[in-house]
Amino acid sequence: YSYGCSPRSNLRRMRYRNPMSEENAAPKNKTHMWARRKARRALAQAAYQWQVSRTEVLQLRRECGEKALDKADAEFFADILTLMVRHCQTLDAQLEPLLDRSATQLDLVERGILRLAATELNHRIDVPYSVVINEYVELTKTFGAQDAYKYVNGVLDRLSQDVRSLEVAANQSR
Repeated sequence: YSYGCSPRSNLRRMRYRNPMSEENAAPKNKTHMWARRKARRALAQAAYQWQVSRTEVLQLRRECGEKALDKADAEFFADILTLMVRHCQTLDAQLEPLLDRSATQLDLVERGILRLAATELNHRIDVPYSVVINEYVELTKTFGAQDAYKYVNGVLDRLSQDVRSLEVAANQSR
């Protein structure tokens, strides 16, 4: 009986790291980050579809669940989408003073992304405001018009100062 004498089994033992160590905390957070990023991408598509067809949230979750949410944070997706649909008028009223035109005149992609970001800024205090801005600006670069990301960035920057004033002030004092 040979106990792990092959070179392969020795390599496996040498590579083992305690999954609870600080060294391994980063990959888990990175995986979580990618799952959230993938959920936000699906959210942008779902928000667009909801604005075009007013599809029910459960139907959107089913449709997105088939492909777009593979390896994504499905709970995060459902939470943000449900909150955005439920508070749509409040979000538009909150965004309106920050816009240079009415929300109805915005491109559907921009409007959806601004609503999603506003939802996350208002309801997901566990996500830093800078992450929210960056993620939705990147989505605007992917799905929006050529320079729409600049507009979205400016609106979200002003919104974060209103909604997360303490966090923004603390970040600026560093």
